[in-house]
Amino acid sequence: MSSQYKNLFELKGKTAVVTGAVGILGQRFCRGLAEFGAQVAVVDLEPDRCASFAEQLQCDYGTAALGVACDVADPASVANMVEQVVNCFGSIQVLHNNAASKSADLDAFFASTENYSLAEWRKIMAVNVDGMFLVAQTVGSQMQRQGKGGSIIQTASIYGLVSSDKRIYEGSFYLGRQISNPAVYSTSKAAVVGLTRFLAANWGDTGIRVNALVPGGVESGQNETFKSRYSARVPLGRMAQADEMVGALVYLASDASSYVTGHCLVVDGGLSAW
Repeated sequence: MSSQYKNLFELKGKTAVVTGAVGILGQRFCRGLAEFGAQVAVVDLEPDRCASFAEQLQCDYGTAALGVACDVADPASVANMVEQVVNCFGSIQVLHNNAASKSADLDAFFASTENYSLAEWRKIMAVNVDGMFLVAQTVGSQMQRQGKGGSIIQTASIYGLVSSDKRIYEGSFYLGRQISNPAVYSTSKAAVVGLTRFLAANWGDTGIRVNALVPGGVESGQNETFKSRYSARVPLGRMAQADEMVGALVYLASDASSYVTGHCLVVDGGLSAW
């Protein structure tokens, strides 16, 4: 029986679409899906990086991969992306709705709540909420046409479930600049949770499962002040490593989670348990 349980995690013969695929976490997610046998559509803004990383996946894991440039906030771009994936692979069984925006204008993105511009707010929401909806809508419709269900995983954040502690950010720097957690980020990630639960409840009768992957803080170049203060708030006493998110994704993408939908799988080292 144990070999049958192991096989539940197998993704061979399934096509997985990953948005935000060439980011720090996105690349690890693509690698995890490919290692378990999925054909992977590498979806992000930059066509050259998508194509290059897709080639790398094929070389490293021997599974088919396709790079597709897509602006998730543009309905026409999303429709074109799904069309390209279906033309290449024939169908889609897994969507990892992972794309999110942190503005190129970091001063605007990290501005205080009192001084946050509506233009910046809308720019972030266009990707983090509108884009999440558009991709789920378009891929979900494709899954329904196929008539065999599917698994949609949407990346939220622990800050979509609980508030950040502003004391962590005093003297905290990332990539050489002072950082904070802006309200737009928490609000957009809370919206992802709400969208996930709505879609799970409304698409359950089609066999489509919709769940949220909820990461805690992942170590990615923050300064020691931030890492030590954040870690002090975590029962496991440290920040996450990027690879520690991959197992949760594979579980939600695979038949191992066949009776799981509308769920927030929190991978936060216990931060939200206090």
